[in-house]
Amino acid sequence: MASDEPLQPAGRVSTGLTGLDEVLDGLRIGDNVVWRISDLDDYRRFVRPFLDAAADSGRQIIYLRFGEHPPIIEQHPAVRTIDIDALGGFESFTSRVWHLIAQHGPGAFYVCDSLSELLNAWATDAMVGNFFRVVCPFLFELDTVAWFALHPDRHSRMTLDRIRETTQVMIDVQRHGDNVQIHPIKAWRRQSPTMFLPHREHQGRFEPITDSSDATRLQASLEREHLHRQPLLDYWDRLFQEASRALSEHDTDCIDDLQEQVLQVLISRDPQILALAREYLSLEDLLGIFSRLVGSGYIGGKATGMLIARNILLKKAPDLWQRHLEPHDSSYLGTDAYYAFLVHNGLWPAIMRQRSEAGYLTEAPALREGILSGCFPGEIRVELERLLDHYGQYPILVRSSSLQEDGFGNAFAGKYESVFLVNQGAPEQRLADLEDAVRKVYASSMSEDALHYRRQRGLDQREEPMALLIQRVNGRFHGRYYLPDAAGVGVSRNTFAWDSTMDPKAGMVRLVMGLGTRAVDRIEGDHACVMALDQPGRQPFRNQDESYRFSQHLVDLLDLQDGVLDTRPLSQVLENTTGLAMDHLAEIDRSATDRAEQIGLEGPVWRLTFRPLVKRGAFITRLAGMLQTLEAGYRHPVEVEFTLHLDEQGDPSFNLVQCRPLATVGESGPVTVPDSVAENRVLFRTAGHFMGGNINLVIQRVIRVDAGIYAGLDTNERYEVALLVGAQVRSSTTPTLLIGPGRWGTSSPELGVPVRFSDIAGVAALVEVSENAGHMVPDLSYGSHFFQDLVETGIAYAALFPESRHCQYYPQHLPQEPARATQSSAHLAAVRVHDLTHRPLQLRGDIVRQQLICYFPD
Repeated sequence: MASDEPLQPAGRVSTGLTGLDEVLDGLRIGDNVVWRISDLDDYRRFVRPFLDAAADSGRQIIYLRFGEHPPIIEQHPAVRTIDIDALGGFESFTSRVWHLIAQHGPGAFYVCDSLSELLNAWATDAMVGNFFRVVCPFLFELDTVAWFALHPDRHSRMTLDRIRETTQVMIDVQRHGDNVQIHPIKAWRRQSPTMFLPHREHQGRFEPITDSSDATRLQASLEREHLHRQPLLDYWDRLFQEASRALSEHDTDCIDDLQEQVLQVLISRDPQILALAREYLSLEDLLGIFSRLVGSGYIGGKATGMLIARNILLKKAPDLWQRHLEPHDSSYLGTDAYYAFLVHNGLWPAIMRQRSEAGYLTEAPALREGILSGCFPGEIRVELERLLDHYGQYPILVRSSSLQEDGFGNAFAGKYESVFLVNQGAPEQRLADLEDAVRKVYASSMSEDALHYRRQRGLDQREEPMALLIQRVNGRFHGRYYLPDAAGVGVSRNTFAWDSTMDPKAGMVRLVMGLGTRAVDRIEGDHACVMALDQPGRQPFRNQDESYRFSQHLVDLLDLQDGVLDTRPLSQVLENTTGLAMDHLAEIDRSATDRAEQIGLEGPVWRLTFRPLVKRGAFITRLAGMLQTLEAGYRHPVEVEFTLHLDEQGDPSFNLVQCRPLATVGESGPVTVPDSVAENRVLFRTAGHFMGGNINLVIQRVIRVDAGIYAGLDTNERYEVALLVGAQVRSSTTPTLLIGPGRWGTSSPELGVPVRFSDIAGVAALVEVSENAGHMVPDLSYGSHFFQDLVETGIAYAALFPESRHCQYYPQHLPQEPARATQSSAHLAAVRVHDLTHRPLQLRGDIVRQQLICYFPD
């Protein structure tokens, strides 16, 4: 194998072997060379001459070492070895290689370990092909020459085809006894009459086998040797094939080991989630997930949480939940499909730019547009078609289920998209709609809110591939409308108890009629029903009129005729459909009905109080039992999303669609709330209506939006106020209390200040004030995504109702000369910034006594 090389023409590179150069007409700058081998020693014997020739020509040579096999290059004075850990997953490994290539720049030469070794780290064979499709063009662009090896028997035909399509040179090395044969499969932009024939090695030369009889005999002998080798199955599929075999044969020696292998590649890398999955997801359960999986890879946090929660209930209380928990009908789009989509659409360079510090936010808009205009690999489209065949024309919901979503400490609540599809029309249209929905969810990973959220939690450089949870929408057809009887969010800890007699450990629920979108989001201009599960009959209202006023008046549903998710007044829904479960969800408002009849309107006026559901049925006991069981299983408070299906008697069955660990601020230890503080030292005091456990904060700055001025602003000026508030919050790290009229974070400026949560995430406490000016009222919407953000970020919250005898509010006690730059316009004058560095406020809350006070100490 000695090298005796003549000078190469410009742009040519030697393999280090004269005979091989003659066969291939040499290598070209930019070539990626893939050696398909059955024995790594056959790769090594071609590598050494190449290294010697590259060193003689003064090339920078890099050996990328990532395999578990013995090194390809033991020692070579001209070679720099860089070890790379592949166990971190596709994205972290590919990013590391990408940055190394960029760092070493044009003209470097590379030798890599066997690509087949990546299967040991990733399990999913498709991602080996995607890795190559990412790095090969980048290497070519930088005028490098890179060598790779792979064992073809360990890869699927699809992966081998994609690598062949992408590389410039591919060579099969075949051995028959001591005889070695090379067979060039591809040599980009070069050819000869015999180049792509098998070549026998003889005394340093490679002679083409020009006799077809010899070639046929040689091929037959090679095929006989390979007859008993593993067929060309994807590594991923082989793992699940073995799992299926172990179960069918009751091979107990293998089942536990296979369960662990599958958990590591299908469920999670998070130790806490994996511990739960080991306990509650059997190998049989995992095979059931696999049967509903499109693509490969992880199913993501949201899907995992839903499945674990269901199995906790069925294991801990089987008699109850076998009857009253509806079977799930979910499918999953694995994380590898997300990466495959990015690679297929040439978006990896944009991903690398976006992952940098400078490009984290600036590159996201273009990347988002690239995702929205992308197309799907053929193998994914085929599986999406099959998925639609399964659901028929039932509406479906396409939900984000990213790798980090719904884990312990990072819920990502509301940060990524969920898309409802009415799933009507011709199969081609339904597939196009589904593909659009998937693209929208993928693109939401690049939304500004999601990016800020990840950065605030130190997750911006962690791998966050997007899986999808696709669910049949639970509900019924009501003419042109489709909706469930009811839906809600339940939490096992009521950290927003509004009465001192309520037990926070009993939990609470936020309940709506129709789709659950109104339960998880702060409702603009409407209200969900909030109930403490230990005292569901007690509401935070003073009288019946107020109870009706702050009840739900609008219903979210799917309009099958218009093909959209829509919001309709309850009265309109009742006019256009029948069969709704009003007797179990609502009460008739007698006085409103009488008034309606007097002006010629038909039918009773219903109010969605949910009192019949509470009084007549087992809803509260079942929900409370569910939450307690799940909290015990998780060993942590939980939050669930569910829909209700009521039978004719109003007996509820639950469809559990989501479960995650509940973010809790946590108790800070005993807090003493002073009973007697002089009125002139009090900023506010309230009984109940606050959240954050026991609170003990020193406040050195107050940013307050003046309700009187704000009420007089137009819509554009109110958005200017929101921007100014965000700028003021970001301008200082001083512990800050934010006070404003109505609802913070609303999308309707007439209801409050329309800030984004990312703009105010740095405050210590946030207060919403019910103000007569403009009729802006707080929304006690614990369980919504906005409040999930508050809890996760550790921001204390209070709602003040100054008109109530249980609340006092004295904004005039703040310093009269606020520190603000200018009052040249009304919207600037509305924002008051009070510097309290020299006389801080004390904010104290006692969760047990339900007392909160903000005051100036002596």
